[in-house]
Amino acid sequence: MMSNSHRVRVLIAAFAVVAMSISFCSPALAASSNPILVELFTSEGCSSCPPAETLLRTLDSAQPVLGAQLIVLEEHVDYWDDQGWQDPFSAHAFTVRQSTYVERLHLNSGPYTPQMVVDGNEAFVGSDRAQAGRALAKAVAIPKVNVEILSAHVENGKVQAHVKVAEVSSKADVFLALALDHAQSQVLRGENGGRRLEHVAVVKRLTAIGQTKKGEPFSKDVTIALDHPGQAYRLIAFVQEASEGKVLGATVTRLQ
Repeated sequence: MMSNSHRVRVLIAAFAVVAMSISFCSPALAASSNPILVELFTSEGCSSCPPAETLLRTLDSAQPVLGAQLIVLEEHVDYWDDQGWQDPFSAHAFTVRQSTYVERLHLNSGPYTPQMVVDGNEAFVGSDRAQAGRALAKAVAIPKVNVEILSAHVENGKVQAHVKVAEVSSKADVFLALALDHAQSQVLRGENGGRRLEHVAVVKRLTAIGQTKKGEPFSKDVTIALDHPGQAYRLIAFVQEASEGKVLGATVTRLQ
């Protein structure tokens, strides 16, 4: 006979499956059109983070939202670095970016890991698949400004590209992110000691390259130095309301 507690667990699991099926479609039916920026604030020192990173990899590879192109970024914060393991991908700039989101979105929980932010507009626990499904389903219905990366190539250890943004209705910041396509790390100490972790779209540099003017397109040539020219990278451009506001448009291209 099934116990009451087991019935509850079964019902919760069934509800989670239904919630995901409402928001997500089959990968075979997914269409890459409306871009959605998905940021995951994480750390190798956090034992709760690997499930969120697995979810981010799934969103990236499966592209499960009909009518959307999910553009993922994995941003490693540095406030775990004194807890037994220094994350090799961490940077204080990502901690600052996350804190700005927390302040702007009025999050009482404060910055934590893993935390996922969708289009700069909604934040939640990064491993919560049902909440991710709901947030992405809302984001795909919001029209975006066209953003392009043109003529991207690697030359003499540097990435050169041209970034274009269509007219926007107000001033906004234009960002360019350089991310490792994939990465692995053997964690020796801390909460994840002994584990080999896998990462996707690990941000190495995130730079504000300019600001749009109301009613005018944006266009700029950019150059970024590569730490390890032989590795595979992604170049992500996005336009965002000031102070880490709503993401108005985004695009991504891969570099070999």
